[in-house]
Amino acid sequence: MGHLRKFSHFAGQAILGCALVAAGAPSALAACNLQSPGGQIKRVVHITFDNVHLRRDNANVPSDLEQMPNLLNFILSNGVISGNHFTPLISHTANDILTTLTGVYPDRHGVAVANSYGFFRPNGSVGFSSSFLYWTSPSNGSVAAGDGLPNMLDQNGKNHPAPWVPFTRAGCDVGAFSVANMEFETVPADVQTVFGANSQQAQSIVAILNANPNDNNFAGRVSRSTPIGSASRSIARRAARSAAAPMVRLTCFPTSPAATPTSARCSAT
Repeated sequence: MGHLRKFSHFAGQAILGCALVAAGAPSALAACNLQSPGGQIKRVVHITFDNVHLRRDNANVPSDLEQMPNLLNFILSNGVISGNHFTPLISHTANDILTTLTGVYPDRHGVAVANSYGFFRPNGSVGFSSSFLYWTSPSNGSVAAGDGLPNMLDQNGKNHPAPWVPFTRAGCDVGAFSVANMEFETVPADVQTVFGANSQQAQSIVAILNANPNDNNFAGRVSRSTPIGSASRSIARRAARSAAAPMVRLTCFPTSPAATPTSARCSAT
């Protein structure tokens, strides 16, 4: 993902099949005010295509988009295409997507090196962490395993605000799947972050993983070679059939402005 590319109004950079959707059902639309001119914009859909280039690397070789004319023509016919988007250095999947989602570069959202990075523990030892962790996760999935700081560490030493907050403040519903750090990326660590290491939800996921030691449909087990969306669905189906407690919980950001209602500072995970 080393080139300028942004599909404004239709799509940005992203992993194929991933999406961030604001608003949706008719009941949600009534309360969702995106403050667009004339109120014409009712929904925002953000789709990311990982390593798909708008411009040519070689003047004599068609760009990635030019080699996908159906996609290119769909964008040109239904929206605006622009190259006025600059990826971070060092450019890679995780920090590229997080830069697009947050609107700030890695020195502010915290994931400066992707798709993994090194860190120093308080005792001086060195560890390594995946960049793909849930938004509120500590580095390396837990305080004990990491450096005790958030994976998404902003310039003020806090957990960087999540990209869904402006939409929820506007009364909109937000949903996402298989896009960096907005859903469970690594299990069981992310489930333990949200629900607690000793929670019924975390114990159910650990039991599922232990019962399926050779099943790589689970995110973060051995590698990230399987799409996160399919892994999340697989886990959800199995957890639903088990005696697990509901796999839904509010994730809140205490550093949001005090005047922001709880419903706008929190998201259901």
